[in-house]
Amino acid sequence: MEIKRSEHGNITVVSPSGRLGFDEAAGAQEEFENAVAEASVAMVCDCVALDYISSAGLRAFLIAAKAAEQKGIPLVACNLNENVASVFTISGFDRIVPLHDTLEAAVAALSGD
Repeated sequence: MEIKRSEHGNITVVSPSGRLGFDEAAGAQEEFENAVAEASVAMVCDCVALDYISSAGLRAFLIAAKAAEQKGIPLVACNLNENVASVFTISGFDRIVPLHDTLEAAVAALSGD
C-alpha cells in the first residue's frame, strides 16, 4: 500500500492505493493521523486507487475521522470503487465519513461551492 499526500487549494488530499487490510492498517492509520494533524481546513481521502478495504482498514478511517472531529475539520472520502463503497455503506461508515463521487465534488462540498 502506498499513500500519497497533496494539497487541493487549502484542502489536504490523501490518496491510498492498493489494499488496505490488516497488514497495511497500522501504517495507513499513522499516515491518516499525520495528514489530519497537518491539515488546516479539511481532509479528503481520494480512494480512486484503493482496491480493497477490510475492517482493520475501516478502523484507520474511523481513527482519522475522530482526530479530524477533535481538530474541528471535516474528513470526507471520494472515488470509492463499488466494492469499497459497499463496505463503507454496509458497515455504516458512510454516516461517519461522508462519501462523494469525485474529488471535485468532495472539494466543492468542503468549499461550500
